[in-house]
Amino acid sequence: MPTFLELNGISKVFGGVHALRDVDMAVEAGEVHCLVGENGSGKSTLIKIISGVQPPERGGRIVIEGTPHDRLTPGESTRLGIQVIYQDLSLFPNLTVAENIAVGGHLGRPRLVDWGKVRDTANRAMALIGVSLDLDARVASLPVASRQLVAICRAMAADARLVIMDEPTSSLTRHEVDALLALVADLKARGIAIMFVSHRLNEVLEVAERVTVLRDGRKVGTFPAAEVDDRKLAALMTGKSFSYELSENPTGDLPVALSVENLTRKGEYEDASFEVRAGEILGITGLLGSGRTELALSLFGMTRPDSGAIRVDGEPVSFRAPHDAIEHGIAYVSEDRLSLGLVLDQPISSNIVVTVMNKLAGPLGLVDPKLRRRTVEKWVRELAIKVSDPENPVKTLSGGNQQRVVLAKWMARQPRVLILDSPTVGVDINAKDGIYETVRRLASEGIAVIMISDEISEVLYHSHRVLVMRDGRITGDYVPFRSSEQELTAAVNA
Repeated sequence: MPTFLELNGISKVFGGVHALRDVDMAVEAGEVHCLVGENGSGKSTLIKIISGVQPPERGGRIVIEGTPHDRLTPGESTRLGIQVIYQDLSLFPNLTVAENIAVGGHLGRPRLVDWGKVRDTANRAMALIGVSLDLDARVASLPVASRQLVAICRAMAADARLVIMDEPTSSLTRHEVDALLALVADLKARGIAIMFVSHRLNEVLEVAERVTVLRDGRKVGTFPAAEVDDRKLAALMTGKSFSYELSENPTGDLPVALSVENLTRKGEYEDASFEVRAGEILGITGLLGSGRTELALSLFGMTRPDSGAIRVDGEPVSFRAPHDAIEHGIAYVSEDRLSLGLVLDQPISSNIVVTVMNKLAGPLGLVDPKLRRRTVEKWVRELAIKVSDPENPVKTLSGGNQQRVVLAKWMARQPRVLILDSPTVGVDINAKDGIYETVRRLASEGIAVIMISDEISEVLYHSHRVLVMRDGRITGDYVPFRSSEQELTAAVNA
């Protein structure tokens, strides 16, 4: 296939800081080319230069189908067939599906809209990628996966030749990811160039033919996807080597911290039985609707099972509410840290101590400020939370540091069982590795950890055992160093 986009010597400086240095890159028509790098590596700046939002420094060239440009404007970029689907999708939530798809077209005389043409444009775009959406539905009412389809249809309506997808799978379930990757393959078959930007390295390798790696604003290299794996990419992105696998489970003689026997909640999970020992990391994986999160919610008292038994340290327990689970030493880190794990406008310190306020009170029932400060400092230090001032709002932190604050909130209570639901969603590779190290350390201190994830590689490399759930049932119990990713993938999708 001919080269659609070629970048030569692209640099960008902001206030004396080099965001990009002499980056070269080429994307062919009909190719899926992935761009990866840590936060701050220059990915977003490069996308803005390609789309005309930012100009490169003098000397750089952007070549589109053989024609060189010193810079592009947004209008020129669009006319040349370049479309960007940003992580936030940049849709108009109060407009309909049809209006969002056709928004960039010439759909009538000035100040007059040909609504028939709007619908025709939207229908043609949907037909191109084989999807069907309610043209009259407000985008605000759609789930994330459907909104993403609207954004892709809008790109097709604009005669896209290169589609840049910025973190397109970050808010999707595994099933929705599979559907999106199939759609990407279809666009590729039509000769459309795809630049796929993601921190989910396993998905990158599923879809890409070539991968370009950025680190600290420089191009590390471009590699055939067939010649790299997720660990090699992680090392190229960070300049560090990562050793993921845990050793053989060392907890066989340690006491059982939590056991579940024939736990059932109709319509969600059925006859779930397992145990997790002190110091063990138990992974649970499965597709959306497999019952993995629903089971966790019952273990934390957010829902009540219809039948079955839960035991903590061998003693039968019944949780009517999360407070009961907390009192029995169970902590739960939700997959949705922004709405369920943190109070974003409150200080970092307040988020850390929220679960132990009663323990910080002095004789008169007032919070002891010195004890509060020591508690915050302890967990900031122990979990390596990067903060300039713990009184800043927690929303000012990166995703990885926000997740550490959620962990700190629960570790302050010294739990016996820690349930982590999708603990690394939305964080980059370096932050992920830091979270994994923290989880391993907590397990080494005797905490029983249950880690739930739809990323099979995550539970495979970071658990002592892995349970597979499908259709509400536990269908397999695997030992990672005796099982392959392919074996678990087949079990999840059976």
